[in-house]
Amino acid sequence: MENIKLREKIGYGLGDAASSMFWKLFTMYLLFFYTDVVGLSAAAVGTMFLVTRVWDTLLDPFIGVLGDRTETKWGKFRPYLLWVAIPFGICGILTFSSFGGTDTAKMIYAYVTYTLMMMVYSLINVPYASLLGVMSASPQTRTELSSYRMTFAFGGSILVLALVEPLTDFFSRMEMNSGKPSILLGWQMAACFFALIAVVMFFLTFSWTKERIRPIVEKKGSLKNDIRDLCTNRPWWILLGASVMVLVFNSVRDGAAVFFFKYNVSGASDWSFSIFSGTFTLITVYLVLGQAFNIIGILCVPALTRLLGKKNTFFYAMVGATVLSVLFYFLPEGFVSGILVMQALISFCAGIVSPLMWSMYADIADYSEWKTGRRATGLIFSSSSMSQKLGWTIGGSMSGWLLFYFGFEANAVQTESSLNGILLMMSLLPACATLISVLFISRYPLTEKRMCEISADLESKRKED
Repeated sequence: MENIKLREKIGYGLGDAASSMFWKLFTMYLLFFYTDVVGLSAAAVGTMFLVTRVWDTLLDPFIGVLGDRTETKWGKFRPYLLWVAIPFGICGILTFSSFGGTDTAKMIYAYVTYTLMMMVYSLINVPYASLLGVMSASPQTRTELSSYRMTFAFGGSILVLALVEPLTDFFSRMEMNSGKPSILLGWQMAACFFALIAVVMFFLTFSWTKERIRPIVEKKGSLKNDIRDLCTNRPWWILLGASVMVLVFNSVRDGAAVFFFKYNVSGASDWSFSIFSGTFTLITVYLVLGQAFNIIGILCVPALTRLLGKKNTFFYAMVGATVLSVLFYFLPEGFVSGILVMQALISFCAGIVSPLMWSMYADIADYSEWKTGRRATGLIFSSSSMSQKLGWTIGGSMSGWLLFYFGFEANAVQTESSLNGILLMMSLLPACATLISVLFISRYPLTEKRMCEISADLESKRKED
């Protein structure tokens, strides 16, 4: 077994902390930013999310293929962390900006900057995800690395969710327009703060990690064969379906949360408090609590997978998320303590699933190599990124369209239909997604026993080469 030291595990985790800071900003706040700060309509933003994310989702497999065919002294996937880190930070800042005096100009700017951000996100995140498949050949070590990854990912999310509103509030007061805080400036400066941290984290991931696993056969397979192998890979299709539904679940709940606390929860302002000129609100408490219990769920994964196996752990976590999301709908109005408890429990279940998806894709890469004799780590891991983007595309677009359908109007008193629609987006609608995920994962065939047999066979073949 490879001797992977603590520094390398931390270095690998820092990469997803960097990505997750902006991922969480996008899922939790970008729809709100476009509607309540920039002033665009929810329906128009929902359509933009669909158009830009479909293109970006289709791009991921090509980046995976590119990574598989990259050869440098640093390896196949690590160089992208070095090359793309700074463009990633710049595009993140541009996304949380606006340009133009008309809605048309603002929308064009949003399309251009958001499309660039998603392309750059793929260029750095697909190789980063693929790195897990070449750092270790041990399924249990991959689960451990994946747990480090997701722990740091949610740690980065906590950093963002704890600081974004106080930073936005603080920077907004630095420039006054007509005696009022400049909210747009506040968002731009907060994005600059997070971008700088993300760039440094990506550089550390590049410096502290190592690629160890080489394919059995060094000759490059054709793209046609790689795609054919992927399309006939039954475990890949099953995990793809389950993963997409998990992301739909997360993105619909995340997209509705800020609106839920602004418009549905009476007395939310009573929970606000200030530290160092920054204001912390109930939504901040809710979101940080969720990320904290995500991490607790992740920390339980190694023990749960040893006890139940990856498939069963995934299955029971999604069953729990389904039941709890249904119960969320029936909470009494304004029952803040109940909302926070339910958020903690749902987030615990969601946290369990997060590292499992990545570890299971690494297993699928091994299964594909064992079955075909060719290894396409980048292509298979790009599919995991693709599932993220596809789930995010469906969920994010649905969030905008559902708000429009239920009659939502930004910065106005909401109708009963609108308030109930936002509640549905926090409860029953996400529960439908997790239920579908349960049905998919129940058919997943790669058990622990099967993967041990495959890993032993592959290791024997590598020694023969």
